[in-house]
Amino acid sequence: MTAYLTRRLATLPLLLLGISVATFALLNIAPGEPAENALRRRNPGATPDPVAIAQMRAELGLDAPIPTRYIRWLTSALRGDLGESYLSEQPIAGQLARSSVPTAMLAASALVMAICAALPLGVISALRRGGLIDSLGRLTALVGASVPSYALAYGLIILFAVKLSWLPALGYGDAAQLALPALALSLAPMAQLTRLIRASMLETLAQDYIVTARGKGLANSVIASRHALRNALLPAISALGVSVGNLLGGAVIIETIFGWPGLGQLIVNAATTRDYPMVQGFALYVAAITLFVNLLADILLRIADPRIRFARADA
Repeated sequence: MTAYLTRRLATLPLLLLGISVATFALLNIAPGEPAENALRRRNPGATPDPVAIAQMRAELGLDAPIPTRYIRWLTSALRGDLGESYLSEQPIAGQLARSSVPTAMLAASALVMAICAALPLGVISALRRGGLIDSLGRLTALVGASVPSYALAYGLIILFAVKLSWLPALGYGDAAQLALPALALSLAPMAQLTRLIRASMLETLAQDYIVTARGKGLANSVIASRHALRNALLPAISALGVSVGNLLGGAVIIETIFGWPGLGQLIVNAATTRDYPMVQGFALYVAAITLFVNLLADILLRIADPRIRFARADA
């Protein structure tokens, strides 16, 4: 385990470096002129002339060659300085930190909802295969996996905010305003986890030791909770790392629809205004979170089943 963690931690900087290079290159070949956009924001209604654009490019450091600009950015990033936003002219690291709080609240709530729904649904569906609950569980998983998150979000708004007037459609601050965006964001990971738990549970229930337990007269509930559930959860634990990455990606759409002031709205504003430093910092920030969560999921997988070996040195 120690050797595995050491290797994983050693590769994280290389992965982040590769992601930063790819993101920087893509941003700098994308169409559009950030200097011109910055001038238009400073002087709305005015048409920037070429001289002013050239001066703004020099002010923003865009007149240097791309490799030079990347090295400058990387040097600052290693010190924890991701630069300043073209849009707000404020430090990017601070804006990312502030926007992370609403997004973390939304993503954590959605993940808890997904787990709380998927765990009993997947287990009961496996124990009562072919029954009504199994059919409803598979239908729910199919809807959650196939319907786009934005369609689900608008459907929830129409039903619970417009028709029933139970919950607000927009806003940030309390549990009522969190409910709809968290529910909309939770359906996709809930569908994935339900399918994984059901399939893994069915496979586990077919093992010899489960058949032996049944032969001893143990009840299905005891067999499921004491003998089958732990092994059946292993694929779901492994998928949690991917689920967190998907939640962060889905938050971009959900936050925009529900007016939730998190990382999603921040990156949408940055992309539409060609705020390249913000996009670059966002990509590195989210990549670091995703890699860390995947590493944490692997550790949890090892804790759940000590028989798993990540490296030959552990064998």
